[in-house]
Amino acid sequence: MKISKIFILVIITIFFYSNPIHLRAQMVPSSFEQIDYLVTFGAESNTAWGDDDNSQVFFFVIPSSFTKPIYIRIFDPGTGDNIDEKNGEWDTRTNFSVYSGAGTHSELDSRKTDPVGNYKSGHLLASKTFYDEPEYDNKWYSFGPFNPLEGEKSEEMNGHVFKIIAEGLLGNDGNLYKYYLSTQPDVNREVEGANAFTYEYSFRLPEAVNSVAHLYPFIDKDMVSITQHNFDFDKEGFVLLYSVAKNRHKAEVSANNSWGSSKHFIDEEEKNTSMDLQIVKNKTSRNDMVCYLTNQYGEAIAFFSSPIGGPPKFKYKVNVKYQTKSIK
Repeated sequence: MKISKIFILVIITIFFYSNPIHLRAQMVPSSFEQIDYLVTFGAESNTAWGDDDNSQVFFFVIPSSFTKPIYIRIFDPGTGDNIDEKNGEWDTRTNFSVYSGAGTHSELDSRKTDPVGNYKSGHLLASKTFYDEPEYDNKWYSFGPFNPLEGEKSEEMNGHVFKIIAEGLLGNDGNLYKYYLSTQPDVNREVEGANAFTYEYSFRLPEAVNSVAHLYPFIDKDMVSITQHNFDFDKEGFVLLYSVAKNRHKAEVSANNSWGSSKHFIDEEEKNTSMDLQIVKNKTSRNDMVCYLTNQYGEAIAFFSSPIGGPPKFKYKVNVKYQTKSIK
């Protein structure tokens, strides 16, 4: 994968030395994203329900300066309540597994959008399978404690990387859940300076008409173009790109159980900034979908829960022409 060290260093420089907006990234999805839940369906589900591969990979990066124990918490990890998507009887099992150490993120297969090859790279720290268990309904389950130094050391990111994989096993229901990176096992407390990211996002859209979900990819200095891919949006609204140079730039939307994709060229001023991929709904239905981006080489681009450098603000260009009139 052609991710340059300069690109990663730029991310870290902006991320760790800018204002501390990253604290809102402790919850995944974050308040920036305005997404209700992550979603992973059981392996026997039909893709028309909105999950293309029954697997979702997220990464957490903890600053090297942080040395206290951490916990990865999951909200409502099982299926069986009003949050989840029922399909017949509650029969779905979902496995969550946490990885650290060499290869956790540096292994190329872990950064692909399909669960193939050695994507479960690294050292397995913890694993648990959940099903229809009322004791976990609307409650948190914590993995840990973990020593931050157990994460894969990344000089470029100035931190240590952990990975959590949600995998739908038996069944065909949809499991909706959230993550929180915490310093405590029984309450959510931020890990200062941390962030979360993924290369393919599977999530539940808000149900309100005109609601807007946000995804934040970082555009590095070498990107010439990006291609956005979205799955099973059911053509229920719009997919729009916003950046420092793009204002409501329309992207292709997907129909039921199908992919929509469109290519978009990158302006020079968009490089080394975050982009805002917005999904705007015009219906009140429940809808789950998948999104990912690729660069001109076909490599997946990370979505950050806390946008690097903050959400982009479009730079309006004012062109004022003055006309003088002679006074008689």
